[in-house]
Amino acid sequence: MLSYQHAYHAGNLADVHKHALLAVALARLTDKPKPLSYLETHAGRGLYDLRAPEALRTGEAAAGIGRVLAGGWFPPGHPLAAALHRVRHAHGVDSYPGSPLIAAHFLRPDDSLHLAELHPGEFALLQDAISGMAPRADLRRDDGFAFANALLPPLPRRGMLLVDPSYEIKADYDRLPGWIARMARKWNVGVIALWYPLLADDRHRAMVTALAADHPGALLSEVRFAPARPGHGMTGSGMFVINPPWGLADEAARLGRLYAGL
Repeated sequence: MLSYQHAYHAGNLADVHKHALLAVALARLTDKPKPLSYLETHAGRGLYDLRAPEALRTGEAAAGIGRVLAGGWFPPGHPLAAALHRVRHAHGVDSYPGSPLIAAHFLRPDDSLHLAELHPGEFALLQDAISGMAPRADLRRDDGFAFANALLPPLPRRGMLLVDPSYEIKADYDRLPGWIARMARKWNVGVIALWYPLLADDRHRAMVTALAADHPGALLSEVRFAPARPGHGMTGSGMFVINPPWGLADEAARLGRLYAGL
């Protein structure tokens, strides 16, 4: 259950999709002066070195964030470009922010940041990565699902929850629709975003069908791309967002067009 290491996949095309939508959502939420809460169930280490052996071994970052930046997908005014610029200014041009550092870029002093990560090594690295940007962050070495269940609804009540499990446990696909429905009932004003991989066997489809039936007003964004290497099972990326902020559907549509042109 703790074998997944995102360092091999950081900055890939799935990360680009997920992080672009996350950055736009947080930019829109922080447009208003009211404070908010941001929670994440599976935070990872928060900061990645794209020249590390893990990233170079797979080549996924070069085919992902490297390729799309060269293609001009994110001009300087884009929220993801702003977060990436800040992190690279602090940590070097080969660094890449995970979702915790993207969130920390947007959050203000009156906002709350709550992050869970169960893997001990990843949690220690997360502590180091987040300390420079959000020293008051609430970090928990905990199961992400239990963590969110205990904290929702948070204070402040405005805000966003990102659910981004590794899907190492296939039962997550069956578990998530019911769990998401319970969290949405507990926090009916919250933006709840679930990321999931699109795999060659379409095992996500029943989960997404159940989610869409339970939350008819949610935003569904799916993009497809070629497998990173022969035999690699992931063929795309999905985000299901309950209570999507204004403008997020437009960004999802823009990304859909860009991925279709790859």
